[in-house]
Order: sequence, then C-alpha cells, then structure tokens
Amino acid sequence: MEGILAAHEQLEKRGNLAKTIQDVQKTIDLLQAARGSVASDPDTAALTMAKLKQPVKQSFDKLDDDLKEVNKGLNHYSKALDKKFKKNTLPTASTMPLAEQPDLINRAIVMHLLREGKFEVANTLVSQLKEARANEDERLSERRPRPISNVGDAIKSWVQELAHPEAWEEEGGMEMGTFAGPERGWLQRKFTEMYHILEALRNQHDLGPAIEWARIHSRELEQRGSNLEFELGRLKFVELFTNEDIMSDDQWAGPTRALEYARAVFPTFSSRYARETSNLLGSLAFSANLEGSPYEALFYNQTAWEEASTSFTREFCGLLGLSENSPLYTAVTAGGIALPVLEKVERVMAQTRGQWTSVNELPVETPLPPAFRFHSIFVCPVSKEQGTDTNWPMMLPCGHALAKESLELHARGKS
Repeated sequence: MEGILAAHEQLEKRGNLAKTIQDVQKTIDLLQAARGSVASDPDTAALTMAKLKQPVKQSFDKLDDDLKEVNKGLNHYSKALDKKFKKNTLPTASTMPLAEQPDLINRAIVMHLLREGKFEVANTLVSQLKEARANEDERLSERRPRPISNVGDAIKSWVQELAHPEAWEEEGGMEMGTFAGPERGWLQRKFTEMYHILEALRNQHDLGPAIEWARIHSRELEQRGSNLEFELGRLKFVELFTNEDIMSDDQWAGPTRALEYARAVFPTFSSRYARETSNLLGSLAFSANLEGSPYEALFYNQTAWEEASTSFTREFCGLLGLSENSPLYTAVTAGGIALPVLEKVERVMAQTRGQWTSVNELPVETPLPPAFRFHSIFVCPVSKEQGTDTNWPMMLPCGHALAKESLELHARGKS
C-alpha cells in the first residue's frame, strides 16, 4: 500500500486543477478584453485580432502543459493500482449459485425495498417483473406449448399475485412464508406504520406513538423478553424531568411531572424492573444538580434517542418474524467483506496448483465483524468434528451436547 499512498500524494500535487483553471480564466479575460476593444472601436478590429493571435496561442500551450502534469499523475496512480490489484477473472453472474434462481433474487430485492420504506420503487419493480413474465410466457406459448412444473408455478405465482395487495382483504389474511400479493400489502402497511413511528421518534423526539405501540404489544414483547416498553418509559421520565416549561417559573415543574408519570406508569414495571425504577425515583433527590449526581450518564445521554429507535426497529421486526436488518443488506455486506479474502485464496491456489477439498467449510477464516456473527460453530467433544446440516448437535438429558453421529454410535454401544 506504500506505493499507492505515494502515488496518491503525487496525484494530489500534480492533479490539482487550480492552476489550469487560473490559466483558463486568463484566456477568457484576454478574449473579453479584445471583444470590448473591438466593440468600442470597430476600425481597429484587424489590428486587435493580429495582436491577439500570439497571446491566445501561448495561453493554449500553457493549458496543454498544465493538463500534461495532470495526466502524468493519473497515469502514475493507475500503474500503482494495477501493480497492487492485479487483474483477475472475477466470477460472473452465470457462475453464481443463484444465477438460475432470478425469481428468488427479485423477491429478496422487493423485500429489501419494502423494509427500507421504498414502497413506490417496490411497486414499480413488481409491475415490471410481472410485465416481463407475461411477455416471456407469450413468446414461449407462440413457440411451443410446454408443461410448467410445480416449482415453476410457485415461483411464478409470487410475481403475479404481488401486484395485487388488495387481495389481502378479499382472502382474509395470509400466513407469513409465501410472498404473495396479500403478504406484500400486509408488510407494506406494517412497515408504513414502523416508519411513521420512527419519524416521530428520531426526528420529532415524540415518544407517544412508540409508547402506544409498545403498550398494545406488551404481552408479545414480554414473551420475547424485550425491554423496549421499559426503555421508552424511562426515556419519557427523563424527558419530563429535564424539559423546562416556558409558561411556568417553578423550577420543580419538571421533577413534579416526572414524579406524576412515575406514579402512573412505573407500578406496571415494579415486578421486573424494581431496581431500575427505584434508581429513577432516587434521581429526584438530585434535581438541583444532576450534572454532579450519580445519574449524570442517564440524563445527559446524547445517543438515547438513537438507541431507542434501534431497539424499537429490532422489536418491531422481531414481532413480524424478521431480522432487524434486511437479509439482502446483510448478505451483500458480508460478501463484500469476505470477497477479497476468497479472491486471494483463489489466486494463491491457482499459483500453487492446489485444490480445495473441503466441502462444507471454507479453507480460511473469513474476518466478519461481530454484527455478522449469528451463531457459533459446534465441535463434538467426542468425535472432534464440526456440526453440519446432516450431523447437527443433539442435547442429552444431562445437558451435554454431542453430534448426531456420535450419539447414534454411542446408542449402539460403540466406545
């Protein structure tokens, strides 16, 4: 990377167009002065043009010299990049495992657009997919009739039904799992509700919609072991405590509002958050000097609203049976991180003429950040083999976990 950094510094010096722009401006000023001279005295036009020929030629020569320096810097930088990142044949779309499943890819894209709130873009994409599918079927029917397999019908159906979200009301709902039109219409309404609440929470610092949603889904959140309802209530307590009332001169107005809110809401949290609610009530004793109190971190948390928004998004998607982040975003980001490592492995193996013999594992460790680690690798303590899709972990009544094959061998009396 040292060569690239050196070339980059050289490019910043040589590739600076400030000098070129100044020379261009001088040429423009020269031409404008000549035009003004001719306009004021047309009889001197021939003399003025004759005098202008040599200065203009010098100006263009100067511009060429300036651009040559820029081109030298660009060429040197390009050579440094080519030397560091040698051209390799990257996998094309035709070699990808999902290349033969375009409908699954389109489904993932539409789902991502819905999750990101790009509803109009999702609707446009679905309409285009439906039109393309209809044109393809028409061309195929003109050539020769052919039977369509059940798998083809299943993949085709989501594109056709996806364009009619109003079918949700007609069919009375649909379970999650199929991505038909009713599901898209239902998800679109759900994500519209989520972004409405997030808009109030992030940009307007309005906790009302989020607290109301958490109250309605209190039972489901409690079953998930979620802290969202209490986190929103705690943030509301802090907001009432610290917000000043411009219509009142009472310095105790904020703590009084917070105390009244605590009396009305905190009893519902007493069984699970008794310690936390007690600490919040203890902050009332330090209302005159919160900055020097043990509660300073709670009342002066600059990221509190963003943390509440993230927690709300996670729980909202969790109740829908979805992950916090779009699976397409996760897959593309993780793939982008892992691609340089895999590309280097492929290059090294090609040079050494090695072979990749592992079927269910990668030849090297892929460095992914903690946010992309969703499960750990299980290694059987008996056979010392990693768990796979066909040899998964099995838990014994005593609490120990063995691989399925080891458990079967143990059941047969194998030592």
